[in-house]
Amino acid sequence: MGEDDFRHLERLVTELDCRGLHARVVRTHSGRAFVRVINPKATSLAENVTCRAQAAAPSHRDWYYWWSWGERMHTAEDPAGAATKVARVLAAVGE
Repeated sequence: MGEDDFRHLERLVTELDCRGLHARVVRTHSGRAFVRVINPKATSLAENVTCRAQAAAPSHRDWYYWWSWGERMHTAEDPAGAATKVARVLAAVGE
């Protein structure tokens, strides 16, 4: 895991915490990391978000947050926007 993706994951955790969600960076045995997010008002609502680069051009890679099912979610340069999307997906009925 590169430093860039860990830094992006930490920034996402900060934004998720500001939205009242419980979030933390988890490292797997293989060294990969992801953010585990849980809605404390409905703990069955949870998601794992990864961060990885995608080649924008042969000499440039852009970083993105990815949903657990492998779909690209949001640019890592905007963790607040990504946190808003996660919060919307994990919102309990009536929130």
